[in-house]
Amino acid sequence: MIPRIQSILPLPDFCLRVVFDDGKTVLYDVKEDMEQIASYRDLRLIHGLFDQVQLDESRTCVFWNDMIDLPSDTIYEYGRPQ
Repeated sequence: MIPRIQSILPLPDFCLRVVFDDGKTVLYDVKEDMEQIASYRDLRLIHGLFDQVQLDESRTCVFWNDMIDLPSDTIYEYGRPQ
């Protein structure tokens, strides 16, 4: 079952605070993705883009634009529990 996201909050230093429907809350550090995936570098280069994070209709993915998105199962698995 794909975890569904209840809420997202962009934090300083390119971290996301994500709350899932099952109550699990994690901090996900996007900097690692920025180092590995070229399109993610825009989050650092385009001022204010990181803070414009959105949740898709299915609540199984967060995204910034057509090129940058993160599936909820990745966030759920690799996020640091809070």
